[in-house]
Amino acid sequence: MSLKNNTVAVVDYGMGNLRSVSQAVRTAAAASGWEVVVTADPEVVLAANRVVLPGQGAMPDCMRELRESGLQEAVLDAAANKPLFGVCVGMQMLLDHSDEGDVPGLGLIPGRVRKFDLQGRIQADGSRFKVPQMGWNQVLQTPKGGKPHALWSGIPDNSFYYFVHSFYAQVQQPQHCAAQTDYGGLFACAVARDNIFATQFHPEKSSDQGLALFRNFLGWKP
Repeated sequence: MSLKNNTVAVVDYGMGNLRSVSQAVRTAAAASGWEVVVTADPEVVLAANRVVLPGQGAMPDCMRELRESGLQEAVLDAAANKPLFGVCVGMQMLLDHSDEGDVPGLGLIPGRVRKFDLQGRIQADGSRFKVPQMGWNQVLQTPKGGKPHALWSGIPDNSFYYFVHSFYAQVQQPQHCAAQTDYGGLFACAVARDNIFATQFHPEKSSDQGLALFRNFLGWKP
């Protein structure tokens, strides 16, 4: 499959917030020479220079649809060979296993997806914690080797991003946590390994700081 140089493939396996994600990546790519394509074709994913894996809904459904769509192997190839950005459940799918439906993930980042257990707990303002976490929360960048991950370049620490989720990532190895958020306790809201970066929050719903993250992804040279 021949594609234009500098192509970003947004993977369409039937479960992602494709319109919002693709539009945000296109906005971030404006005047940069990148072409953004939404595709359900594994050959297009294999031929692209960068790949975005969105996800929305229940983890068992996302894993099943990715597998049955024929796109799973193309995503695994991308994870081994080119910059890959996972969003929301697209991040959770990268881990070993999810408690949601008791299903295996792609096994690209060691860890497990857990359900929030916040029943009866009270926030600082006196309100109860709600599950799912829905709304804006601060993201604490996690330095590695004394500095944050390259995708945080130019983005102030403790910036606010938009979350909608009932499950969260628990990574096994601290070096794979690129950022944390506090919701009844700290958890990994961004994970990274080699050429992989992924967020639990939604950059496409997070205004300028979300677009900045996508712009950094387009210029990233892992």
